[in-house]
Amino acid sequence: MIWTLFFDGDCAFCSRSARLVARLDKRERVRLAPLQGELGRERGLAKFADGQGGTMVVLRESDGAAFLRSEAAIELGRALGGIWRLARVFKLVPRPLRDGVYRLIARNRGRLMGKSDSCPLHDPAVAKRLRP
Repeated sequence: MIWTLFFDGDCAFCSRSARLVARLDKRERVRLAPLQGELGRERGLAKFADGQGGTMVVLRESDGAAFLRSEAAIELGRALGGIWRLARVFKLVPRPLRDGVYRLIARNRGRLMGKSDSCPLHDPAVAKRLRP
């Protein structure tokens, strides 16, 4: 099964997180795409990159299911497999609480890592997974 992780390509925190996912994904099951890119626009996902409450979107390619905020993080754990599948334990936490923590991080992501004019994913191993 293949997943696509859509992330804010203008956000240094998000780009760094995407690079981390690429390093952790030994089976190469997660593709990467900026929300502002061609694929993000085609799928109508660019709206999720807004400055205040931006979110990553995980799209399961087999059935087109899309996951947002904390659900995306949990699904990403499933995609990575191994110990990361333990992320499912967070489903025991009520979604409003999980999403509240996610939104808090999303609102402060610019302060945490800054903003970037481009997507700094220059690593060749990462670049081969990057979809426009």
